[in-house]
Amino acid sequence: MSALIIGTVLALAALGFVLYPLFREGAPVSRRAHPVSAKREPPASERAVAILREVEFDRETGKLSESDYEILKNTYTREALAALRSEDSAAALAALAAPGAADDEAEAVILKYRARPTTCEACGPRPEPDAIYCSSCGRYLAGVCGGCGAKVTEVGARFCPSCGGSLAA
Repeated sequence: MSALIIGTVLALAALGFVLYPLFREGAPVSRRAHPVSAKREPPASERAVAILREVEFDRETGKLSESDYEILKNTYTREALAALRSEDSAAALAALAAPGAADDEAEAVILKYRARPTTCEACGPRPEPDAIYCSSCGRYLAGVCGGCGAKVTEVGARFCPSCGGSLAA
């Protein structure tokens, strides 16, 4: 009988010890973030892609109508593309400004080529900095021939004016 009383007293003491912080008033709860568990804010492009996945999931499960889905998809697709483009351009500028980036001549030429604005005569400015062909109409963007390096400026050119090599795939 005494073992039962001692066991009950110990169980109540352990319960009181565990529940004491929950019922204590006015004492701030200190939570130190563990360095590994500290969460970083994801980039805007990752957030937009996650939202797009959520919208797609909601449509598949029947929570969104087709009209609502189209509106949300178009809105968040534009946001995701804008975020990706800004991150890409920021990375390219950082690479150009980084010390030692221009030490290698070939790397400097490649970075300069990628930084140039590309425009299609029919569609206007293209979002892809290293595009060779227009992503809308498929025309060759003004630049240089891959075979001989001659400058090609003719609108919609399919062949190099210098060597005659094919410019379009």
